[in-house]
Amino acid sequence: MSSYLRGSANYVWSTTSILGKGATATVHQGVNKVNGEPVAVKTFNHISTLRPQEVQIREFEVLRKVNHENIVKLLAIEEEQENKGKVIVMELCTGGSLFNILDDPENTYGLEESEFLLVLAHLYAGMKHLRDNNLVHRDLKPGNIMKFIKDDGTTVYKLTDFGAARELTDSQHFMSLYGTEEYLHPDMYERAVLRKNANKTFGATIDLWSIGVTMYHVATGNLPFRPYGGRRNKETMHHITTKKESGVISGIQTKESGPIEYKRELPVNCQLSVGLKKVITPLLAGLLEADPKKIWSFDQFFKEVEAVLCRKAVNIFHVNKSGLIKVYINPNESYQQLQDYINEQTDIVPDNQILLYKTSLLQSLVEDYVKASGFPQTAETDPLFLFCKENNNVNIPPFQELPKFNDFSTVISVESDASQAKFACSIGHQAKRQIERYSSHSNLICDTVENFTKYINNNLKEVNSEAQHLLDKTEIFKKTAQIFESSQKISNYNLKTNSVSDLEGISRDFSTGVVVGIHGLHKQHTVEDNLRLQWDSMSRELKCPFKTLAPARAKTLVEHLRDSWQHLQRDRASRTLSYNDEQFHILERIKITQMIARLKNLLETEVFTQYEALSENFGDWYKMAQNVHLKSEILAADVDKYQRKLKDFEEKLTVDNMDYTDYLKTNYQSSKVNCQVKGARNLQSQKLKKQLQMYQKESSDIKEIIVQNSKLMNDLMACTVEWLVEE
Repeated sequence: MSSYLRGSANYVWSTTSILGKGATATVHQGVNKVNGEPVAVKTFNHISTLRPQEVQIREFEVLRKVNHENIVKLLAIEEEQENKGKVIVMELCTGGSLFNILDDPENTYGLEESEFLLVLAHLYAGMKHLRDNNLVHRDLKPGNIMKFIKDDGTTVYKLTDFGAARELTDSQHFMSLYGTEEYLHPDMYERAVLRKNANKTFGATIDLWSIGVTMYHVATGNLPFRPYGGRRNKETMHHITTKKESGVISGIQTKESGPIEYKRELPVNCQLSVGLKKVITPLLAGLLEADPKKIWSFDQFFKEVEAVLCRKAVNIFHVNKSGLIKVYINPNESYQQLQDYINEQTDIVPDNQILLYKTSLLQSLVEDYVKASGFPQTAETDPLFLFCKENNNVNIPPFQELPKFNDFSTVISVESDASQAKFACSIGHQAKRQIERYSSHSNLICDTVENFTKYINNNLKEVNSEAQHLLDKTEIFKKTAQIFESSQKISNYNLKTNSVSDLEGISRDFSTGVVVGIHGLHKQHTVEDNLRLQWDSMSRELKCPFKTLAPARAKTLVEHLRDSWQHLQRDRASRTLSYNDEQFHILERIKITQMIARLKNLLETEVFTQYEALSENFGDWYKMAQNVHLKSEILAADVDKYQRKLKDFEEKLTVDNMDYTDYLKTNYQSSKVNCQVKGARNLQSQKLKKQLQMYQKESSDIKEIIVQNSKLMNDLMACTVEWLVEE
């Protein structure tokens, strides 16, 4: 009886523990004999020995040449003890291949945004290392990208399987055929699959097409080019890829001999945000370019990916839609460019955008010279809040229906039951994501109320304080003008203007209208916090799905759903069921049907209904809040307008003071000639001169020294009376 165990000098592996299998090799899980470290061992079958010797050793040479975090690490190349064949020992990637990850029902519509960007970053880094060493992979696909989980729990994606790899500079070409059908460049597909143009050669850039197909697959969960019938419809596959126009990133045929539906955009149901799609779609279009004249170089690919990866994600809660959007902005771009990106996604022009970071205007926190790299960090749970000045309506997007789940057949079929259970899991994960999204948005509605209320109240507090300051300043100016006018009358000065009357004219509406309105709003909202009380009253009977722990309940239901699916997967592997196994099989089918029903009910009847009601009430509250905000803005503009008028009055009063001072100086010089013998009168004139000089100096800034100025005016009046009496 032969053993399942095989070994080399330092490693042992089980032939039944298969991690992956190809035409010429199989990868097994094994261990280091010395320390028990788990490893991956690649063994080669007899077909591999039929290849030329230089081809057989090429993979060993490539692996010895590369050393990078995003390439599976070579541990050893040893001989198998039994048949003396070479084996490659590599680090074990416990997360499995990217193909298996995409095959999981959780990722039916592609990876989530952060994971997609991680794959892109690591694939870019691994490919750059290969090209820096003049290497081409020639079999890039999700199955040859492994997920490695580090000791700290973080993920690293690594390129593997260099059986088709070879050295190749940008100017060199090759003729040999490698790769997997769905990921082949159209020129290689023509030769390898359709057996045409036998003399055609290929360059290193064929890897770029494979990267494009791979990244589309990662983003959507599906291949970009899909003829009806799949692989058996080879001519149509070639037609789709070669006849598509530049910029087209997918082509799908849904029925036999039917038309090809070409698309320039990623599908709506993929998990990437609209903001990321805007920067990823041009990248995919460049990679999936079949025209030799337009095909990218690796340098352009690396440059474009760097530009995508360096962008900063800005999370924004769009209040008028009660939903989250993302903007990917270049670190060197400005606040104005952020507004333009927002306009692209929301149709809110920059002049109508109000962007809050917590309780402050973002624009007040970032100067014009501050680039996006200096913007506050945001997260989906801590975003910016976007309001539209000219729109106080809240209209949520329509509910996104889940795919329909059909009941299991009355006849038990382990094959079809497992497939249907997998589809049920896919629906379950989609329901879970929607529940999480609606719950998060419901919570952000409450955050919006909190932040917008504080923003309005803080504005009213500032406007009220400024209005009170202007009132006090007006009163001081009034007293100053009265004193000044009295002084002019005593000195028989010809009054050019009536300052008291002028001040009364410009301050009347402000004092009796604007200030009253400001004080009223301030009392109602800043002091009494009326907007907060209104929201508490309106939302008291409403439930927020975030606070009822709906996402946690959805997670539990999906876990139960996956357990049942895996049970049916095991049943499919066993092929035949005993009577008892069959009863448990039926029970798992019932559980799956019930779990799907409960998830749908949680989403549609509870979570979305609560989110919808919360949004509707929020819409009513928002109209009130916008009305208060508009009033505060109008009153703030009135305060600014009055402040400018008061400034003009102050400047005019200062000019009048200077004219009056010059008048007194002239009369003072005349009295000095006539009264030279009067010592006491001379002393009085000196006193008057001193007072005039002080008055002229201090009157240039009445606002800051009004108390001293009033004292000087009193002294001036006394001196003027004495001087007139002596005359």
